[in-house]
Amino acid sequence: MATSQLFNFSSYKYSDSLTVVGISFCTAIVCEAISWLLIYRTNSYKSLRSSIDKAAKKLETMKTESLKISNKKSKTKKIDRVETSLKESSRDLSLFKFKSGAVVALVLFVVFGLLNSLFEGKVVAKLPFKPFGIVMKMSHRGLHGDDVTDCSMPFLYFLCSISIRTNLQKFLGFAPPRGASSGLFPMPDPKTN
Repeated sequence: MATSQLFNFSSYKYSDSLTVVGISFCTAIVCEAISWLLIYRTNSYKSLRSSIDKAAKKLETMKTESLKISNKKSKTKKIDRVETSLKESSRDLSLFKFKSGAVVALVLFVVFGLLNSLFEGKVVAKLPFKPFGIVMKMSHRGLHGDDVTDCSMPFLYFLCSISIRTNLQKFLGFAPPRGASSGLFPMPDPKTN
């Protein structure tokens, strides 16, 4: 009887919070494993990533050289060609990552549904501040009561998922190349206007 009370995790003060954080960490590992299987280990991903890295380095050196030397039209055209190549490679990389994104989204959807059913209406954490407007609506979603410092599972899971998965990608070396644009819809080029 004493041993069953000793290892009863749910009786701890922070057990719900730690459970959500642990499940978020495990989900991040599963999602990165899926991404590795579908994307990161393939030769086409490796070649796209190396072409993006080379183009980014070349563009950086060309821009630093063009600042030192007077502006010539041929230099500007070369820079524009390298920028176009970099944008195309980044777009191809984003499209290549899209297929695993669907599988990862399905996994996250299932885990979120499971967690939502487990922690529905339960306070899993206490916020050390009084949130404002939209943050309060997110952090207090599905909770009864008037204490706005109560934190629901979706808010904690959202924060954990963002921070853990991003840092895990950096740690494993799966972060996007530094020259890659952000996603399928990059910012428009101001030169074309």
